Amino acid sequence: MSGSDGTDRDGEASRSAAVDDAAMSPALTDQDAGVDHGEAMGERPVSPAGRRRAARPRAQRRRARVPRGRRPRASRRRARRAKARSRRWLAVLLVLSALGIAGGVTWALLGSGLFAVRSVVVTGTRLVPESEVLAVANVQPGTPLIRVNTARIAARVLTIRLVLGVRVSTSWPNRVVITVHERTSALAVALPGGHFDLIDADGVVVQSAATRRRGLPLYTTTAAASALRGDPDVAAAAAVLGELPASLRLSVTSVTVPSPDQVTLQLSSGVTIVWGGTDDPAAKAKELAILMPTHAHYYDVSSPATAVTN
Repeated sequence: MSGSDGTDRDGEASRSAAVDDAAMSPALTDQDAGVDHGEAMGERPVSPAGRRRAARPRAQRRRARVPRGRRPRASRRRARRAKARSRRWLAVLLVLSALGIAGGVTWALLGSGLFAVRSVVVTGTRLVPESEVLAVANVQPGTPLIRVNTARIAARVLTIRLVLGVRVSTSWPNRVVITVHERTSALAVALPGGHFDLIDADGVVVQSAATRRRGLPLYTTTAAASALRGDPDVAAAAAVLGELPASLRLSVTSVTVPSPDQVTLQLSSGVTIVWGGTDDPAAKAKELAILMPTHAHYYDVSSPATAVTN
């Protein structure tokens, strides 16, 4: 179109097209040249691996960002269950091992014969025959050593009259030992015909003898020796003899006991000593040692504070 209006409009259209072409031309140029926009802005090029990481799903990226040592909750639960199962199996194995060991020990002690009685040894006997002790003890060969009741064996052996005490022990792997403490004579009781029954401190007849040996005083009594078991007068006489000095005890020929607190001793020299009861033996022995040099024939030390001589 001609005219002023047409010229102006054509000019504006030309300027607009020029501006649009100028705005579009850099982008077209860059794209055609293969230049990345990031490079044009001064940024580092993105590698193929980086592009793949950027292309991964967001959930995977979140898992990748979990710090080391921290596992998801489901994984921790599985690990705890696995540990619990391991502990249960370990406990089962330990229980089975313990039962196996216990069973082996029980079999060895009770059923194998490895620890069964094979010999019984008796010691300490002089008057009692060993065969009698073995017969009364009645320990059966082959009995498991762990089943041997030593208390019952000792109680049976104590029924033997001449046994004062006994100790029964087991000696592994297969032995039972019986240690006997026999009764010992303390006094002699005269019998018709000149013989003697020798009794201990309990009045039990230990043995009979044709003669009375030195150091074994005669117990003066009208009762039979068999009736003296458990007699308190016999017990007092034996206790007093045990308290005397050795030199004095050997010179005692007889003992008379009117009552347990009036023990009277007769010496081989004809001296009579009223000892009294079993109390204060040291004080009585000291007082008697002071009085003996007077060569009296009668001493009464039953009360040391008021000793009497004649």
